[in-house]
Amino acid sequence: MRTPRVAVVGAGMGGLCAALVLAQNGAGVTVLERASNVGGKLRQLDGIDAGPTVLTMRPVLQSVFDSAGETLDTHLQLHPAEILARHAWNERDRLDLFADLRQSADAIAALCGAEEARAFLRYSERARRIHDTLDRPFMRQPGPSLKRLLRDVPPSQLAGIDPFRTLWRETARHFRDPRLRQLFGRYSTYCGSSPFRAPATLMLVSHVERSGVWLCQGGMARIAAVLRALCEKRGVVFRLGSAVRDIGTTNGRCDGVVLEDGERIASDMVLFNADVAALASGGFGEAARRAVPATRPRRRSFSAVTIALRACVSGFPLARHSVFFSRDYPAEFAALAGGQLPFAPTVYACAQDRDDSGALLGPVPDGERLLLVMNAPANGDARPGADGRDAPELRRYEQASFEELRRCGMEIRQTAPGWITGPARFAQMFPGTGGGLYGQATHGPLASFRRPGSRSRLPGLYLAGGSAHPGPGLSMAALSGLLAAEAMLADCVSTSLSRPTAIAGGMSMR
Repeated sequence: MRTPRVAVVGAGMGGLCAALVLAQNGAGVTVLERASNVGGKLRQLDGIDAGPTVLTMRPVLQSVFDSAGETLDTHLQLHPAEILARHAWNERDRLDLFADLRQSADAIAALCGAEEARAFLRYSERARRIHDTLDRPFMRQPGPSLKRLLRDVPPSQLAGIDPFRTLWRETARHFRDPRLRQLFGRYSTYCGSSPFRAPATLMLVSHVERSGVWLCQGGMARIAAVLRALCEKRGVVFRLGSAVRDIGTTNGRCDGVVLEDGERIASDMVLFNADVAALASGGFGEAARRAVPATRPRRRSFSAVTIALRACVSGFPLARHSVFFSRDYPAEFAALAGGQLPFAPTVYACAQDRDDSGALLGPVPDGERLLLVMNAPANGDARPGADGRDAPELRRYEQASFEELRRCGMEIRQTAPGWITGPARFAQMFPGTGGGLYGQATHGPLASFRRPGSRSRLPGLYLAGGSAHPGPGLSMAALSGLLAAEAMLADCVSTSLSRPTAIAGGMSMR
């Protein structure tokens, strides 16, 4: 029995994790990435993390290292955050959420009153139950299956996940204070979705965050660099700057890829670690197009406008993660639903030279590194000329974000021009998405079941990344890579290509 050959298309988090596990189990792996570096959305601009900035679900990353026979702490220094995020509505109203549940409740009581603190504790318990109900029978399966969920979860527990009520309605049932409705409704945007359309099931995201936020020494891009080094140690070949043009088939089975220059790379299996919308749009050939359901533009998740800059900050005690809420949440999401940039956005700020409490980690003579993120509609393919620092729409949005920060007491003096990235640029970086950054939006009770699983409809073609099951986010993408690797190794056995060993370690998300 020969060693299976695997081509991985895309060196994002899911592809890196899968490549490592597959190589550890004896596969010959080639990773093909059209960019000049690894990491996918996990990118840096002049040393500033300009992609994912929040690391949760540490046990998933631990499982990746365990599966490779490595120790996570040997390669990455991850520090738990006591303050998960600092939230502001104006110059006076501020609230920290903590990893410690009681500390968060006390902070809420001080700002909103004792009854709202008790409501928070009830809400948190509900979020925990939803997470625990869906953890094993749904999130850690190779594909979403309503039939399996109905079979494996008692009806009384299924009723508690509440997919038919929106997250916004659920927050209104728990909290009288509109500030808390905004705060807990915002967790749907972690999936690129609107709280006014996302199911209350996404309450579980707040539980995942409260279970641990980790700060990575050296920046988030270091995670990708470490995974690449471990892959190469096991013989994985990385071909950067190699764009795949077509996914080849013979007799109805995937048998390799064709690069843009015409070179053909034969393989027994292909792992596609890019947005499945690029497959569905025909960007990788007709056979691959039929391998996944079509992604309709109206089902796209949000895009974003990001501003990576160095600046001097005054007037507001920034924490590592801070959120500045807009004055009119319904208007903000109505604008996004209508394909427009809001006039007054909610702004997330990642202060990358600070710890979770806001203390600077060292001197910042050139200004501290900041990443500002605001939601945007995923219509970048319809407006290809709407990006760039000189685009009027992005300049307005930049000024609107700075105005929201000033309204909350924070002044920014830029020490360098910085980088603005909007939907049109994201659409170029991630074809087929229109700039949507999270795959399909989680809107409606069955949205999660529309996300494709590890195995595509085309034999030999597998899927990983934030647009595949179990969904977006750094750790979810890592989990998708583990699930895809498991499926590929199991199918190797069934087709007698090899006899891989079992993947080590558990994949509990708690």
